[in-house]
Amino acid sequence: MSFNNLDNLYRQVIMDHYKNPRNRGSLNDGNLTVDMNNPTCGDRIHLTMKLDNGIVADAKFEGEGCSISMASASMMTQAIIGQDTDSALKLAHIFSEMIQGKDLDDKEEDLDLGDIEALQGVSKFPARIKCATLAWKAMEKGLKEHQ
Repeated sequence: MSFNNLDNLYRQVIMDHYKNPRNRGSLNDGNLTVDMNNPTCGDRIHLTMKLDNGIVADAKFEGEGCSISMASASMMTQAIIGQDTDSALKLAHIFSEMIQGKDLDDKEEDLDLGDIEALQGVSKFPARIKCATLAWKAMEKGLKEHQ
């Protein structure tokens, strides 16, 4: 597959998550809530998660922002549901490295990031990195405060 075709596929994945967000909403029975915003561009997120015996049993988000910010939140919630908190935090670290354009180590390269991989091109646009990482930073903050 050529670079242009792959780039178009990634754009389609991002736009699909933006137009049809997964896990959008709020949890009434969530035991962890985090609000964050990106004052630079106005993105904001309200993340609720339900933790059950160290597992992210559910996660939902509300907010507003650019397509990258909201698509990333959708992808992040999909990725962490069912994960233990350590795995979710590790995934956040791997995402942060990827989005900054850093090389992943061999173990991280073998990890199937699913739709999240579509956001790797954001590393070419430094002004958009904060958009892509907002939901992830909210998740990290909530899990670390909960520990």
